[in-house]
Amino acid sequence: MSFTPRFSHRSFLAALAVGLTAFPLLAVAQSSKGDAALPGITAQSDKPDQNTKPAEGGPADDTDVPLDDGASARGESVVTRPLDAGTNTFKTEKIQPGAEPKADNVKPSEGVGVFERMGANLPDLPKDKPFTGKVDEAYGAFQRGYYLTAFQRALPRAQLGDPAAQTLLAELMTQGLGVKRDTKDAAFWYGKAAEGGDATAMFKYALILMEGRDVPRDRKKADEWMKKAADAGQASAEFNLGQLLTAENPGIKGLQLALPYYEKSAEQGIADAQYAVSQLYLNMPDLPPEKKARAREWLSRAANAGFDTAQLDMGVWLINGTGGTQDLEKGFSWMRVAAYRGNVVAQNKLAHLYINALGTKQDPVAAAKWYVISRRAGLKDPELEDFYQGIEDYQQKAAIDAANKFRRAR
Repeated sequence: MSFTPRFSHRSFLAALAVGLTAFPLLAVAQSSKGDAALPGITAQSDKPDQNTKPAEGGPADDTDVPLDDGASARGESVVTRPLDAGTNTFKTEKIQPGAEPKADNVKPSEGVGVFERMGANLPDLPKDKPFTGKVDEAYGAFQRGYYLTAFQRALPRAQLGDPAAQTLLAELMTQGLGVKRDTKDAAFWYGKAAEGGDATAMFKYALILMEGRDVPRDRKKADEWMKKAADAGQASAEFNLGQLLTAENPGIKGLQLALPYYEKSAEQGIADAQYAVSQLYLNMPDLPPEKKARAREWLSRAANAGFDTAQLDMGVWLINGTGGTQDLEKGFSWMRVAAYRGNVVAQNKLAHLYINALGTKQDPVAAAKWYVISRRAGLKDPELEDFYQGIEDYQQKAAIDAANKFRRAR
């Protein structure tokens, strides 16, 4: 049984920063002042050869920025003549006066498929393999949106002690799908399913115990269920357990204990865990070189998953050449993505990029626009304020107009 996880973790950046106080590089992207201040970046004089292949076994450079929604692929149109047409057919054919084809008699060609031109038939589709497993009718109804049917099918099984049915029942009650919302009864069924060994229920029940919602708050039991869920391979529980270990064991010890759980969660696609792995791979001492070489790869995965803090760091890393080669254009693109997603630090740094022409053309109005947006969000920057006061009045007005029209991307 698997449902979309709803994280109930403490502020990830705050918890991770407790363990990384000895590593100043981690705080780069989160500092309001920006320890890696973009205006002070010295760009490399020569860009790396784009045709140079990475060393065998090296990290994949998975830093491509997603295309804009308006982008479209361009293809070439190939016109061919029928196979039975003579070589000079289109040159020698003559149409007598009055014999021109009428508009109502003209029919569009149906074309000639590539397999027909090659004289080959389409291969038969492979036969579907018969499903021999047990069909879960309750969960199938849930997936199709028939929530009342799912409840009716799950209830008898839940009463007989089926952990998967108990978890489904709890989820329906928690969200009020098909039945009246009842978080207290949902907590009861999550508890029963957890005792029955369902990993998702273990995770959800741990959150309920941690928050003291509909059950007496019990931090010790919550931690125990979280660990059981993580050890059972529940991705969200693995990340949250890493958070707990980091918070309860400040310093390098907590990070060492948490890293294996972050790695397992990251492999299962949790963006928060992918970000954590990238930071720890870059900053932790005594890690194998092959892990350190993959720091940017993990950051790229988190950025491509839509984690705006990872997108901000991706921009900083590419501009500074952290964890790999420097690429000002891609760095600017990622910074812009994070800024449009509403990351205030990215909005501030994007203004610096426009001022210093890093990865883009110099644009004082765009720089002032992003400064105004970040200033309105509460991020002060004396250097940008000096810049703003030094531009022309019409440029200030244009920047304010652009800032007023800004809408955060979804």
